[in-house]
Amino acid sequence: MIESSPLRFVPGHVAPENPGPNPRLFAFLGRELLVTSENLLPSVTAIDGLGIEATRTQYLGAWDQQHCYSAELPGDFKPPEGFATKDLRMLFGALEPELHALAGRAVQIVEWDRTHQFCGACGEQTEVSSTDRSRSCPDCAIPMYPRLSPAMIVAVERGDEILLGRSHNFPPGIFSVLAGFVEPGESAEEAVIREVYEETRITVEDVRYFGSQAWPFPNSLMLGFRARYARGSVDTDHDDEMESADFFHVNELPPMFPGKISISQWLLEDFVRRHSPDRDAAEKGREKG
Repeated sequence: MIESSPLRFVPGHVAPENPGPNPRLFAFLGRELLVTSENLLPSVTAIDGLGIEATRTQYLGAWDQQHCYSAELPGDFKPPEGFATKDLRMLFGALEPELHALAGRAVQIVEWDRTHQFCGACGEQTEVSSTDRSRSCPDCAIPMYPRLSPAMIVAVERGDEILLGRSHNFPPGIFSVLAGFVEPGESAEEAVIREVYEETRITVEDVRYFGSQAWPFPNSLMLGFRARYARGSVDTDHDDEMESADFFHVNELPPMFPGKISISQWLLEDFVRRHSPDRDAAEKGREKG
């Protein structure tokens, strides 16, 4: 019996003795999720019918009072007819958002479990903890938790203009807000100021928290901020990652990544909503090109 909870998903690390008649399973080949040809999550019955022997399984918790597991498929697994394995980026919109987020949790736990079978200090085989989501070395007693990499992403505003840049790995013509990883010893707000300066030589102030998003590509936690331009001229010549950057008026925005699935898009949507007297015109500006 699963205890009722106001949360739709209740995390857990100790598997129940009886998972119930129809548990939910997220099976991964590498970082690709096993789905049906309709991009839906197959039932456990359908997966069992494939005769697959998982390399490892992990208990995730309960979603809508249904026990959930992740599984690592063997490296030589080939999806049979009616099934496919797909990167989670390809499944945005196919899986409902909360289920997609749970799949993102699952792939990170699968990857953590796969890469922490042995102690990095002494080489001893690790053991799963019964008290939390960790593995530990029986000799060194070193706990090993799933990796989580905090990263900041920021909308830098100068009145009704926003600072946008494009990385060398973006599709042609596409711009977005700036982002970067938080370094050891600094706060997320300090990371905002440092990253913006490193990438554009712009100094910002009034850094304010906006929101966050789990981003399992591969294990980031995106911390969103708004900041106000303080001083400086945009200069990207010194930065190997940034191809170009500039301030764009709210009604003259360049082409950007389509959709509204990421916090970068939420920040842009928020900027447009607050600064454009004609939101429809601003949206057309975003979509041009």
